[in-house]
Amino acid sequence: MRKIQTSAIVTLAFLAGCGQVEKLESMPPSVIDVFEVGDSAYVRSVAIDEAGNRLWVGTSGGALEIDLASHELKNAFTRDDGLANEYIFGIGIDSDGYTWFGTNAGGASRYKNGEWQVFFPMHGLADYWVYTFAEQRDKIYWIGTWAGANRVDLRTMRITTVKDELVNEWVYGLAVDSGNRVWFGTEGGISMLDGDEWTHFTHADGLGGENRKQLPASANTGLGTRDRHDLSVTVGGAASYNPNYVFSTIADRDDAIWAGTWGAGASRYAQGKWTTYTTADGLAGDVVYSIAQGPDDVYWFGTNNGLSRFDGSNWKTYGVEDGLLGVDVYAVAITANNEIWAGTKGGVARLAARPEAN
Repeated sequence: MRKIQTSAIVTLAFLAGCGQVEKLESMPPSVIDVFEVGDSAYVRSVAIDEAGNRLWVGTSGGALEIDLASHELKNAFTRDDGLANEYIFGIGIDSDGYTWFGTNAGGASRYKNGEWQVFFPMHGLADYWVYTFAEQRDKIYWIGTWAGANRVDLRTMRITTVKDELVNEWVYGLAVDSGNRVWFGTEGGISMLDGDEWTHFTHADGLGGENRKQLPASANTGLGTRDRHDLSVTVGGAASYNPNYVFSTIADRDDAIWAGTWGAGASRYAQGKWTTYTTADGLAGDVVYSIAQGPDDVYWFGTNNGLSRFDGSNWKTYGVEDGLLGVDVYAVAITANNEIWAGTKGGVARLAARPEAN
């Protein structure tokens, strides 16, 4: 084991080859490496910068930059370095090569080549709580917050806000499809912007699975309840259900839209119809924090009960016993060479097919 000391965040431990992952050699893809960020720290976001060949890891204690060629830590950033706040919930990379960090109660920060810029409501940002990013064509950049979504023209840096147009103002997921439509995952359903036209989807339209386990319904709508936003998915310590609450949103290569929900599984929208996958189908958990599609068109879902792999027919679940550091998988990102990075409490794991033995 090698330990790399970071000056202000946490100790990052590189656990390649430890016993907890060696047992997975016969199960490709499997956990190859684990990067620890501290027992009490959370990894809420991971993002791949293919152009820079680096992985960004957003933690509750700052941002980590990892070289994807060597898998070595390159940099660790905190408020002292220019972050608006150490607790990072979202990371985005725009077409100009800037990395954006959305923070918990600290606004947004933008970074490139050692230079930082922060954005607060006084600069036009909708809110101090920032969770997600996505870019349209023509350099229009979107930022999801707890008070609507910001539209940023990267050519002029003019910032405007949409809020009343959304089905709910608390935005956790953003995706742009090949038709340049923007999909907003919120605490009250999905909103889609096509040019100047808005369309909304809720459980009444097919979003989210049915409450077959008879879980208690959550009244967590976000409106007027900031003091309870710890992102807990339980009610009174028990699992709960809110099919309209969308944690994550992606547009896949077939232009299907995926939404990860609170207790209602993962829903897919294609050809005007929603199809939902739950634990009854093979999904690890019905709370779906994150979704990613690999270059092999395999889908990965970060849930409250492990990491799920779905190839369109078959499901496989990865848990702590397989090398993950935590059962709640908050973030998933996949590289061009099909390495899967999964963020949990305690750190981030890298999954890949093991090379054939000589």
